[in-house]
Amino acid sequence: MNLIFYGVFRQMGEQWGQTDGSLTEQWARVRALLRSDVGDAAFNSWLKPLTLGDFHGGRLRVAVPTRFMRDWIEQNYAERLGELWAAENDGVKTVEVIVEPTQTIVQPAGAPPRQPLAQRIESEAAPRGANGRSMASSTMPAGGDPALEDVRAVIDARFKFSNFVVGRSNELGHAAARRVAESKTVPFNPLFIYGGVGLGKTHLMHAIAWHITEREPGRRVLYMSAEKFMYQFIRALRYRTIMDFKEQFRSVDVLMIDDIQFIAGKDSTQEEFFHTFNALVDQNRQIIVSADKSPSDLEGMEERLRSRLGCGLVADIHPTDYELRLGILMAKSEQTGADIPDKVLEFLAHKITSNVRELEGALNRIVAHATLVGRAVTLETTQDVLHDLLRANDRRVTIEEIQKRVAEHFNIRLADMHSARRARAVARPRQVAMYLAKQLTSRSLPEIGRKFGGRDHTTVMHAVRKVEELRSADTGFNEDVELLRRMLEI
Repeated sequence: MNLIFYGVFRQMGEQWGQTDGSLTEQWARVRALLRSDVGDAAFNSWLKPLTLGDFHGGRLRVAVPTRFMRDWIEQNYAERLGELWAAENDGVKTVEVIVEPTQTIVQPAGAPPRQPLAQRIESEAAPRGANGRSMASSTMPAGGDPALEDVRAVIDARFKFSNFVVGRSNELGHAAARRVAESKTVPFNPLFIYGGVGLGKTHLMHAIAWHITEREPGRRVLYMSAEKFMYQFIRALRYRTIMDFKEQFRSVDVLMIDDIQFIAGKDSTQEEFFHTFNALVDQNRQIIVSADKSPSDLEGMEERLRSRLGCGLVADIHPTDYELRLGILMAKSEQTGADIPDKVLEFLAHKITSNVRELEGALNRIVAHATLVGRAVTLETTQDVLHDLLRANDRRVTIEEIQKRVAEHFNIRLADMHSARRARAVARPRQVAMYLAKQLTSRSLPEIGRKFGGRDHTTVMHAVRKVEELRSADTGFNEDVELLRRMLEI
């Protein structure tokens, strides 16, 4: 009789589900075995949020808060989860992982009411107006993903491909950016754009975002600075919403991170970006990154991340030449509608060589002065209005001047700065000149290398490190270098 009753009870259990108490106890044992199998780190990241669902007809369901987490568990832990349940309860034939976004997530004491991660972080990070309301807004074209509107950086409508002036120094970066923006597939991953301050990196990043979103409004494009990525990651850790963070960044079609050098030395943020990078590449999603240096030159960055950043297309934007500067000034003057004489534009293109941003600022000052004061723009008024800027640019040291002064100081020929000779009497002064070029000019390492007989940027890096070491160890050598630096800065 007892055996018959047990058989009927078990059949009912398989059909209608086990009692809550027995399932709860079994689930506790399965969780303990899972933790033992995968370790605390993996369990806390992926399996701890799992909650027990229902059990009917041999099918047991467990729930997770996000789609991304469900997919990850199905790919990596579903088989083991099924084995453990089958061993614990032979009535379980299949285990299904479902998404229950309304699950309660434990929050730290005193935390504010839980909102979507994107809304909470953006509302607290955004500038505030006089009425205390958030001033954050996106000027992306309509039709984008509303969930991303709250976290992406504001895209400037002024920065499009149509008003980007192309020259020899930026033609590779421009061509690569257009290819990525226009391609329906991923031509190279990642696209890494690097160059000095004010040379057009951010312009290209904004142009890509605009172009993609205007052509394909359904594509999810997320553009932000590396600083904001780090801030959101810290917030997610603080409020234990890390899975929301992961899904948010790993479900986009195009991820664009500006100024990636900002996360150098920040190990936890680098690790999270590394995993986000791999997840997107595995899904064939496009990644675009900008920085002030090439991947190999990013100090404080993990080797594995530098390797990933350099595995796609690395496009260098060089300092502008005279023709490009003049072209930019002509294009900008047409946009303003101001009557700027050609000789003034030519004068500015010759005098202001640092970066495009400073060049545009000078033009804006001239136009503003002419508009507000009512005086015509002439070469004389230009020199008067920009006297401080022109004086600062006149003091800037050139690589040629550095080479000449160092060669004279060490009594070697100027031609030895470009030669292949490796004798110490020549190589050491050449290294000093490279070091001073890095310290006193805004030129990139590849540009400096080209000025020294077409040498590679790694040679310049080695020279800089060697001179720094010698300055620390040799007082006499340090005094020589310091004297040269002061003479060049006068």
